Amino acid sequence: MQTSDFAVRRAVHSDAAAVAEVWLRSFAAALPGVRRAHTDDQVRSWFREVVVPGHETWVATVEGSVVGMMVVDGEDLDQLYLDPAWQGQGIGGRLVHLAKQLSPAGLALWTFQVNEPARRFYERHGFVSAEYTDGHHNEEHEPDVRYVWRPRGRTTGKIVLTV
Repeated sequence: MQTSDFAVRRAVHSDAAAVAEVWLRSFAAALPGVRRAHTDDQVRSWFREVVVPGHETWVATVEGSVVGMMVVDGEDLDQLYLDPAWQGQGIGGRLVHLAKQLSPAGLALWTFQVNEPARRFYERHGFVSAEYTDGHHNEEHEPDVRYVWRPRGRTTGKIVLTV
């Protein structure tokens, strides 16, 4: 599938189910070997009851259908997931650009170390690795990496290894 005609907007309550489905499909495709901490129904409930109504959630849509989602919480890029069929179309880059506009002082995010495509994506968009952990503090207990982005002229600090 290819498109250059997609829209990005704030999510509304009626988007919650579609946002959850994008998350579920993306997680399954990108991280098949990572243990999920929650069932599909728990994920759907979390998006419906917590994320969409209570967090700055953005969606990318094509012809009215949600194909990507992002959550920005201050300087944290908490979620960025695209439907696997829509990856490589510039949608993720557009969402990251928006996140940078929303948080011009800088952004930070976590991704799993095994998620090489995501790591390459973030690095292409100016994020640098700042901290590696053994996964002890995330629900999946999967080694992860913290990435940061700072506008030019701002420093990111030193790399920290947490075990």
